[in-house]
Amino acid sequence: MAEGLHEECGIVGIYDPDENCVRDAYYSMIALQHRGQESCGIAVNKNRNITYYKDLGLVNEVFNNERLEKMKGSMAVGHVRYSTTGESIRENSQPLVLHYLKGNLAIAHNGNLINSAELRHEFNQSGAIYQTTSDTEIIAYAIARERQKCPSVDVAMSSAMKLLKGAYSLVLMSPQKLIAARDPWGFRPLCIGRRGESIIFASESCAFDAIGATYERELDPGEIVVCEKGQLRSIRDNCGLDSRMCIFEYIYFARPDSIIAGQEVHVSRKLAGALLAKEHPVEADLVIGVPDSGISAAMGYSKESGIPYEDGFIKNRYVGRTFIKPEQADRELGVRLKLNPIRSAIKGKRIVMVDDSIVRGTTMARIIKQLRMAGAAQVHVRVSSPPFLWPCYYGTDINDKEQLIANHHTVKETAELVNADSLGYLPMEKLHEIVPDARCGFCDACFSGQYAVK
Repeated sequence: MAEGLHEECGIVGIYDPDENCVRDAYYSMIALQHRGQESCGIAVNKNRNITYYKDLGLVNEVFNNERLEKMKGSMAVGHVRYSTTGESIRENSQPLVLHYLKGNLAIAHNGNLINSAELRHEFNQSGAIYQTTSDTEIIAYAIARERQKCPSVDVAMSSAMKLLKGAYSLVLMSPQKLIAARDPWGFRPLCIGRRGESIIFASESCAFDAIGATYERELDPGEIVVCEKGQLRSIRDNCGLDSRMCIFEYIYFARPDSIIAGQEVHVSRKLAGALLAKEHPVEADLVIGVPDSGISAAMGYSKESGIPYEDGFIKNRYVGRTFIKPEQADRELGVRLKLNPIRSAIKGKRIVMVDDSIVRGTTMARIIKQLRMAGAAQVHVRVSSPPFLWPCYYGTDINDKEQLIANHHTVKETAELVNADSLGYLPMEKLHEIVPDARCGFCDACFSGQYAVK
């Protein structure tokens, strides 16, 4: 399991009759870079011909002005990736471009199928040859197979969704259409924006802000939205189930300035911090947040408790997941490269440190060690989520119950292990209070063990 928590991907699809969609895709992907830093790619459609470029690295490492100038078209699909299924290799980068009997398809996918092994075996029996080890290719094969007996690619998409189990939000580009779809439970976010005649699909609304577009709405769970020649239509054959948006989007994955299902993420995190202050008060001199997802929650804790908030860390924002990782024996280097305490703020102070989660506890212990070395008199940890007790099968790398510290240690024992003076989690019964304005239901299986899809 990775040192921290990671979500699989960010996706974007753009229609622009003026053929400037590639640059818009590029800037949208930079806005979504927090959702994946291992690899990225863009596929573009010009006169029904789909071309693409993708590679390992951050968006501004993989694409430069010269490359973008060569990519023109009226439709584009973009993707930033963190792998939870399939290795981190160039072949698994997305979008995936597939050439089949009916033409070309480009697909970018966020989520995780729980029946990918079963489908892979089924397609193997019919002679499928795979380019990748990711389940995105399974989705592409399912669509391509259904397309051979369906009148159009959007109907094939609707038919294929009946085969797919698990979490997926995706954008699909054919020679004539740009299609967006969410799984029937709506585990992962996907929304629609507009700018003039341009239509944009993206994982989060912050992508629209980056290119001057306006947020319009979320896709409903199970909905397929087809963009053809600038016109939108909806297919709702797979709608009707109760939505199960991943609640951890609001705690950690999404950018604070994004709006998901009517709920601003920043507001959710401040509410979580305020609830922590009520549930776990402590005498302290300063509240700090672990960048980036802990900052809004720390502000909420500060306001509710009356304890002053101050920046406690400087984050190195130029270190992505592509930097050379230290050996296991020197993992502290990885933490020091990304976070450094501000000594003048920390020294001699009783600190409340707010973070989004504790997975194994190893990273938390290293961060607290840094604060102690910077002269903190006390470190009280407050966590803006309940304890992780269950693995996630829908696209988050909480994949092994045995790796979760909360399954083996009490709260007091965990505090001792990470060398915190005290530790408090957001209570499970308070979790849904952080999303009062959200127009959706939630998946909280990693905390509760209640899975929507078995």
